[in-house]
Amino acid sequence: MSDILIDLYEVVEKRKAEKEEGSYTSYLFDSGIDKILKKLGEECAETIIAAKNFKAGENFSEAREALTGETSDLIYHLAVMLSELGVRPEEVEDVLRQRMRKTGNLKRAHKSHKDNS
Repeated sequence: MSDILIDLYEVVEKRKAEKEEGSYTSYLFDSGIDKILKKLGEECAETIIAAKNFKAGENFSEAREALTGETSDLIYHLAVMLSELGVRPEEVEDVLRQRMRKTGNLKRAHKSHKDNS
């Protein structure tokens, strides 16, 4: 999946540099970080709702389509945000790889979560 994320990021970067007329991506960049973050938040909420509906189990096919569609929208808007802030997807991938190497963190993470509640 990482190839598609890098490909998506490159398309976003191209739209950022070339400002294509009528491009939604160009519109987001022209609107600035506040608009990008607002859209990211909206997509996050829509993904949560789609996941909740998916879990409820009614109309499985439509719920699955909604969840994958909203997740795609969320990932796209994450790519736009990262591009706007100058963060490459490889940087995120490196952090994920480091975290995957760690084991035995459940107890620490659980304790830390309790302390922050």
